[in-house]
Amino acid sequence: MSVQKKHLVTAALPYANGPVHIGHLAGCYLPADLYVRYLKACGKEVLFICGSDEHGVPITIKAKKEGISPQQVVDKYHELMKKSFADFGIDFSYYGRTSSKIHHETAQKFFKKLYEKGAFKEEVTQQYYDEEAKQFLADRYITGTCPRCQNTEAYGDQCEKCGATLSSTDLINPKSTLSGAVPILKETKNWFLELDKLQPKIQKYIENQKKNWKTNVYGQCSSWLNEGLKPRAMTRDLDWGVKLPNEIKNAEGKVLYVWFDAPIGYISASKELLQNNAQFEDWWQNENTELVHFIGKDNIVFHCIIFPAMLMEHGNYILPTNVPANEFLNLEGEKISTSRNWAVWLDEYLKDLPERQDELRFVLTSIAPETKDSDFSWKDYQTRVNSELVSIFGNFINRVMVLSHKFYSGIVPELPVVSNEEILSKTTLANQEISKCIEQIKANLDNYKFRDALAQFVNIARTGNKYLAETEPWKLIKTDEQSTQYVMHRALQMCAALQAYSKIFIPHTAVKLAEQLNFDFNLKTISDVFEIEFKNGHILGKSEVLFKPVEDEEMEKQIEKLQQSKTENGQSANESEKNVLSEAQVKQSIAFEDFDKIDLRIGKVLEAEKVPKADKLLKLIVDLGFEKRTILSGIAEFYKPEDLIGKLVTVVVNLAPRKIRGIESHGMLLMAGNDQGKLICVGPEQDIEAGSIVK
Repeated sequence: MSVQKKHLVTAALPYANGPVHIGHLAGCYLPADLYVRYLKACGKEVLFICGSDEHGVPITIKAKKEGISPQQVVDKYHELMKKSFADFGIDFSYYGRTSSKIHHETAQKFFKKLYEKGAFKEEVTQQYYDEEAKQFLADRYITGTCPRCQNTEAYGDQCEKCGATLSSTDLINPKSTLSGAVPILKETKNWFLELDKLQPKIQKYIENQKKNWKTNVYGQCSSWLNEGLKPRAMTRDLDWGVKLPNEIKNAEGKVLYVWFDAPIGYISASKELLQNNAQFEDWWQNENTELVHFIGKDNIVFHCIIFPAMLMEHGNYILPTNVPANEFLNLEGEKISTSRNWAVWLDEYLKDLPERQDELRFVLTSIAPETKDSDFSWKDYQTRVNSELVSIFGNFINRVMVLSHKFYSGIVPELPVVSNEEILSKTTLANQEISKCIEQIKANLDNYKFRDALAQFVNIARTGNKYLAETEPWKLIKTDEQSTQYVMHRALQMCAALQAYSKIFIPHTAVKLAEQLNFDFNLKTISDVFEIEFKNGHILGKSEVLFKPVEDEEMEKQIEKLQQSKTENGQSANESEKNVLSEAQVKQSIAFEDFDKIDLRIGKVLEAEKVPKADKLLKLIVDLGFEKRTILSGIAEFYKPEDLIGKLVTVVVNLAPRKIRGIESHGMLLMAGNDQGKLICVGPEQDIEAGSIVK
């Protein structure tokens, strides 16, 4: 008999130097929560670990800015972040903090073990030193020009524009963020993890994970490995952080590098939760445990190379099974910026839009930046809430509940035997469609495709609405009482399936829906919607509207609030970055075999028309030589349909089909876009046959 696997899920430790915004939620914490809720609903044993990262240089910068101690900063934001996560239903098993005594002890013991095994190289190097502030400068205390993209505000460890990982000595024209002075190079000793020597082991580990990891994750790791790993300092000259173990000689004034100390926070938080050593070992030192890290793309290297290298050298811990990193979420077409207050903060969102947690969870899941950067806008938020949660999901539940109370005084009707072939046929078709949705929800969640899973969740309600429209129980009851009972019983079963799956995506709504149905349904038992059984005489709760429409005035206030922030903080991101290559323009390197998977062909547009009720979408019929395909493209604001007829375009032909607005799109047009958002079709400069391969 096979032993059921345990699932140890972590979400990246957020810096405790400010509140949580929607970019954090969409990029890391919401996907992790969706996955954990799904695993639990399927009866899996799960531990979900997170906590505040309280030793990063941003903490000390914040403390200096506010004129308080680093400890006061982390105490304040630890509680604020913890509350925000709880308010939005992010259901951690434990939320710790890296300033705890257990964490300091755990990190020190970890470092000591690696030190005793000879994993570190002591090396005297030249580091930047601020003569005015009289201290060595950590990477984040140094800014300068990125040698890769010429961004003039790159940090000493990373350029946030092009994503390049840097060393402070790589920067052009460096300056100290403490005093503004030009730093000097001064000798200091640090302890380096010899990643170059560990590269063969790391490479083998990553190659073994290749088939399961996202291509963006594997591609970034491959890029690092192809360039060759180099020793990396695991200590810093600071007075805020985890001090080196007492056994290490000449280590005064040294603390652990934050990226050595932070991932150990997953381990120390687990220790605090479990306390019992045997329990702890059963999770972290058991090959039967699947360890999955949810992170943003800027943390890929640390979670896929550096932390696994640390775990390998320690020798007692399991390695990550998967690291489903997401890309970034932008806001109203611009990069989220905490320094410019260009963000939607979770605590402020709930003050402005109280009791709308699930609406935000829903919208952020529907636009999750799973494979590329995505954009949040308040108008899109309004459209998605009103057109899907209100008009599809909420509408279906409300119709079924109202009719059940009207026809049967709120008592679930028994399921009768009926002979109406038309009703039976329509019911069978609805059941088949919903069963297919359920299968796809599970398959997508198993593969971290949360957007697609959510779309299928909405399709259950969409199918329910179609079922009501086709069977018309409000008319049927006048002529066929038994068939009406049958239809309403089946419709209530569909509501029950929605309640069970709501626990994953919109948990606050799941509670409300359970109250209306007077039962909390179990996902584990719902593989076929018609397996759901109501006891005879089951009494329903009170029918109430689940979602209120989002009004224009509410959105205008939010847009005005953002514009005010822009005014107060000077130029917009786009204006201040005119001469800097954007992140979209400078991508991380990918392996050739990843690029080779893309099948690009020249297509000829045969037909083009606007998609009804979709301002940006055009429906195209494209001749690809070997077949004609329907492709949807969001280019209506740049091209009139008639201007595209006969045009040669470049098409990604092996992209998985995707249903948009009820139309299945089989491919994607390649477009070139500038900083102003203008899009132009990419095509050949001369006539060539449709179906020609782009090489």
